Amino acid sequence: MIKNNKSIILVWVILIFSVSKAQVRIKDIARIENSKTKSLIGYGLVTGLDGTGDKATRNYGSIFTVQSISNMLERFGVTIDKEKLRTRNVAAVMVTAEAPPFARVGTKFDVTVSSLGDATSLEGGVLLMTPLKTQQGKILGRAQGPLSIGGYNIETSGGEKVRKNHALTGRVPAGGVMTKRLQNGNQINLEQPVRYLLQQTDFVTAERIAKKINSTVGNGNEIARPLNSGVINVSFPDNVQSQADAVEFFASIDSLRVKPDVEARVVINERTGTVVAGSDVKISEVMISHGSLTIRVSNQPVVSQPAPMSEGQTVVMNQTTTKVKEEKAKTAAIRQTNSVQDLSAALNQMSLTPRDIIAIFQSIKKAGSLNAELIII
Repeated sequence: MIKNNKSIILVWVILIFSVSKAQVRIKDIARIENSKTKSLIGYGLVTGLDGTGDKATRNYGSIFTVQSISNMLERFGVTIDKEKLRTRNVAAVMVTAEAPPFARVGTKFDVTVSSLGDATSLEGGVLLMTPLKTQQGKILGRAQGPLSIGGYNIETSGGEKVRKNHALTGRVPAGGVMTKRLQNGNQINLEQPVRYLLQQTDFVTAERIAKKINSTVGNGNEIARPLNSGVINVSFPDNVQSQADAVEFFASIDSLRVKPDVEARVVINERTGTVVAGSDVKISEVMISHGSLTIRVSNQPVVSQPAPMSEGQTVVMNQTTTKVKEEKAKTAAIRQTNSVQDLSAALNQMSLTPRDIIAIFQSIKKAGSLNAELIII
């Protein structure tokens, strides 16, 4: 339920850059299937926190943080008593990353850091050197560096809390580096065709991409063939004989422009009052009438005094007052030829709240006049 107050902001995003009017590069809507990537994961420590780390004590809090700190210090020749370890400036974290395609030794990439213990914030922390492993346990890289949080989480001794965004997950831009190359991941197999995978599956878009490749890069030959709505099979032409030729071939395909075709959708977020509608959304002829009824009940205390010389007592009673206010219904007629931009203008003229507009969109869909998919998130 969305509250009707000034803190709710209605965002109307009309996608003027409709696919029916603009062309995009193939590299922006598709990627090569056999471009090898590796998911990496590691366990590490974040230091430099301002008392917001794990409750690192032997008998209370994150015991694994105590063990990790002790092991790290022992590698530097420092021996400590785990029973007496007290610190809130360190947090145990999990580090995840995706090694980029064709990565070699020294290739850098971003890593994501998330709290594993009972820390309250990773703001201002620095990730210590952390080995990054594959699913099979093979170390391929390492990560370290200062965290970028984009928020904060403040708690006072009086119980007050101020929070912005989520402060227990952060990123280290270019904090990961490859220490070993991907096995068989730096060569392109010229004997096998490659497959382009669409980010948004669509039969029309797949057909357009295949025709564009055949008419330009393929010189009229059918080197590209759509297998389904999300996969396009592309064979190497005869003039591609080396790795350098393959790179030039892929670059020529990536720079081609096509008109992708997407479904007409209206996306509604009831929690934030956000409505996003594409410009291809069409509205059939419909009449909208919207009004509201407000009932307000208030209690007012009334003091009842006893008569003079009587044995009565003063009594406080509540007097109930009920007020009913019904606003005049607001009506708008939308013609069939109009698009969602015209509907937006009509609803704005009616001075409706975000909750009212969301309810109207749902009613229009139920009436069968919204020619688009309605998605509520």
